[in-house]
Amino acid sequence: MPLRKKIRSGYIITFVLLMITYFFIFMATRNLQREYDRVTNGYKAENKMAELKNLILEAETAVRGFYITKDESYLNPHRGIEIRIQKIYNELRNLEAKNLLQLALLDSVKQLIDQHLSLMKMNINRFETAGKQSTPEIDANRRNGQVILETIGLYSQHFIDEEEKLIIERNSQLSDSFSTTTVITVISVLTSIFAIFYSLYTYNKESQARDESTTKNIVYQKELERHIEELQRMDAEVRELKSLEKFTATGRIARTIAHEVRNPLTNITLAAEQLQELKQTPDSSMLLEMINRNSIRINQLVSDLLNATKAIELNLQKVDINQILDDALLLASDRIDLGGVRVEKQYAKDICAVKVDEKIIKVAFLNIIVNAIEAMEKDRGILKLRTRKEGDKCLIQIEDNGSGMDNETLQRLFEPYFTSKSRGNGLGLTNCQNIILSHRGKIEVKSKPGKGSIFTVTLRMEE
Repeated sequence: MPLRKKIRSGYIITFVLLMITYFFIFMATRNLQREYDRVTNGYKAENKMAELKNLILEAETAVRGFYITKDESYLNPHRGIEIRIQKIYNELRNLEAKNLLQLALLDSVKQLIDQHLSLMKMNINRFETAGKQSTPEIDANRRNGQVILETIGLYSQHFIDEEEKLIIERNSQLSDSFSTTTVITVISVLTSIFAIFYSLYTYNKESQARDESTTKNIVYQKELERHIEELQRMDAEVRELKSLEKFTATGRIARTIAHEVRNPLTNITLAAEQLQELKQTPDSSMLLEMINRNSIRINQLVSDLLNATKAIELNLQKVDINQILDDALLLASDRIDLGGVRVEKQYAKDICAVKVDEKIIKVAFLNIIVNAIEAMEKDRGILKLRTRKEGDKCLIQIEDNGSGMDNETLQRLFEPYFTSKSRGNGLGLTNCQNIILSHRGKIEVKSKPGKGSIFTVTLRMEE
């Protein structure tokens, strides 16, 4: 199973487990809150019943003070007591809404309180009617009121005792709910810890496998790159050998042609010279002159071909390649000015010192520069010259933004007498290649139609 799927499955399972535990925590919390509210309501009910009992006692105390002092100000606590008692009674009914036994006790207490209050009102009216003097009826009512008051106390205490039992029971349930919530919370924490450790374990395991795979891939990649570099090097050597073989074959062909052509050509030339010594007509003189002139031209073409392909004797000297390029640019300065060409130079700061024949190598670079100038449009040409070191080799690049060349032209570029120009004999780049190869260097060309061309010359540096 992929790493992402494993982690996703682990998190889904953990999420479901957490949702279940959170549901139970939610239910336990609700139950806990409910039990807590019941315990709290129990204490409230006890307090309210005690408050109700105290109110009736305060009223009784106030009426007694009135009987003794005959001062009506003692009756102030008694006024409005019914409203207060009704309010507390309603609160108690709300608190004990689901407890029928306690509601029955509460209703009994309320009835007794109402009787007691009725007797107190009756006695106050009779006391005031009798001129604030006690009568046997008042005393009898007071005794009955005392009995009712005692009964209220008994019922109230019974109500409070029952509420105490309920509070104890509810406290026990509350404690159980706390324990249940604690257990569920611990399970939730353990589930989360399990999910974390599962994810870490899975990730570390997969990460280790991935790291091992990555390490192997890096090793394979480096091995592949090494093989590719080796193949590229071998391909370059093969191309260089093919180029050299092709050039050598061209030289052999040129020498063969020169040998085979010059012998009959010499005879033709001698015959034409002897015929010119005889008596001639104007027409025969013109024809003999034509034969002689073309024989000389053929002989020159053969000589040029031989010179472009034969081995060159070199006078090698250690020189600065940057200076050689500058000298070649100086020789081509007229063409550069006439063509409106902008020259950009990017020479290596650490001088490429090469051992070459300065005069001959300069001809090769001049030939490349002239070809580049002729390939560019007037006043729009940019000629770039770059030099740099690569190991024990010095690379010289001459780039133009001219018309470029197609693959067919590139394949035949260094062939003798091949040219795409309206003028020229097609031996310039052949001669250039001969010069570079004679210096144990190589010349490469990259070009695309409409994208310009880049000539790269590689020469060995002076050790």
